[in-house]
Amino acid sequence: MNVRRLIPATAVAGVSALGLMAVSACTASGAAERTDDGRLQVVASFYPMQYLAERIGGDRVAVTTLTKPGVEPHDLELKPRQTAELNDARLIISLRGVQPAVDKAIEQAAAPHKVDAADLTELRHFDGSGHDHDGHEGETEAEHAEHAEHADESGHEEHDHGTGGEAADPHLWLDPVKYAEVAEGVGAGFEKADPENAADYRKNTEALVAELTALDAEFEKGLEKASTRTFITTHSAFGYLAARYGLEQEGISGVGPESEPSPARIKELQEIAEKDKVTTVFFETLASDRTARTLADDTGLATDVLDPLEGITDKSRGDDYLQVMRANLAALQKALGAS
Repeated sequence: MNVRRLIPATAVAGVSALGLMAVSACTASGAAERTDDGRLQVVASFYPMQYLAERIGGDRVAVTTLTKPGVEPHDLELKPRQTAELNDARLIISLRGVQPAVDKAIEQAAAPHKVDAADLTELRHFDGSGHDHDGHEGETEAEHAEHAEHADESGHEEHDHGTGGEAADPHLWLDPVKYAEVAEGVGAGFEKADPENAADYRKNTEALVAELTALDAEFEKGLEKASTRTFITTHSAFGYLAARYGLEQEGISGVGPESEPSPARIKELQEIAEKDKVTTVFFETLASDRTARTLADDTGLATDVLDPLEGITDKSRGDDYLQVMRANLAALQKALGAS
């Protein structure tokens, strides 16, 4: 049993009041929105947003990320220092639906400019196995809600998509086309937050979008001659990537990387592996590979890494988004017989 020292309520109230006064004074001055050398203070929620901020902001910005390397972003709980960073920022870049605690803190933060990637492109719904939900490909949030309402009225059971209820899949950065759409929106956010340097942000955005467009072409060409289109992964994070390139993702667990599969799901995956000539079970860098290796051992399959790019660590197959995505492409080509 954990025993915690009791602190008088009056003392807590006093500390909280002083903290709020300090944050309010700092934010009201506006001085904290820039560094001493004049760079824009930018906070990114986790790596995919950090990468956009650094590439588009360039030398004009100082980027702080709330999710440090090696930390699984879905379960992040913010420290008081990080909450203060949100209030001191000129611009916050985030993606709603990945980190509940961060979403709430950003909503309450005093930063004058906020960009939510979920508002910059059309999100999709995939079920716990990674399949497109109900075949409503590319539908908007409103259209999805309408379909769900009709399904509920007709007595059909609603599906859990692995993100909690009817939430859309947030892993859009694994589709280079969608990520490019988000990059353009983030670029516009920089221009609004710092109009004096808008031309630099626009130039950087155009360069990044060109690189992402080239990456999309590499995936398209690299996977077109695959001998099988099905892959199995522990983390159902690759729905957007699979949909973009005509692949079939079979997730051992749901969109949450720590979800445990049922015995029925394991049996189903064994049958799918045999029928679709699957060669490889993929696992990721920031979560346990135990389930993937168990399934692989039971079915005689190989294992390999398919990185959902939620963070860069010393175990990552590359130093940035583009390098890791190309490593993912190479892994898929090998597993799908497209090399």
